[in-house]
Amino acid sequence: MIKLYGTVMSRASRCLWMLEEAGVPFENVPTSPPADTQTAEFKRINPNGHVPVLDDEGLIVWESMAINLHLADRYAKALAPRDAAERAHVLQWTLWGVTEIEPGLIDAFVHRTMLPPAQRNAGVADAGEAKLPRPLAVLDQRLAGRSWLVGDRFTVADLNVASILFIAPL
Repeated sequence: MIKLYGTVMSRASRCLWMLEEAGVPFENVPTSPPADTQTAEFKRINPNGHVPVLDDEGLIVWESMAINLHLADRYAKALAPRDAAERAHVLQWTLWGVTEIEPGLIDAFVHRTMLPPAQRNAGVADAGEAKLPRPLAVLDQRLAGRSWLVGDRFTVADLNVASILFIAPL
């Protein structure tokens, strides 16, 4: 059986979403950092000591986007790229999300919401938010007149980018 280590309050949430989309049975092993992820036992499956980690019948994959791309390829063919051109664009938008959107969004989210008020730094939050208009304009431009990032259907690229934007303030 597939096992996913992590919780919905981590990047594992995007993998849990992908597993639901794939419709395959899985076990979610609640794993919370740092207490659960810094043990010698956990570091045998992910030496970085982070979640999520996928155990797909002995194949160990860590990094949430790599997990999602693997799950699309193996279990969710409707969400996977149909050809080399779509594969390139799925990879492009997935990597774009983690490099262009996620860093600023995480800084803003952590320093406005996640940290205890005494540990929040408004300057870090503001700087993170200030990084977002340019890439969000790129995303808006891409979606102008279309519903999906790649091709004519919902793909793993849409799921991956949406999973990043999930923590954006409304």
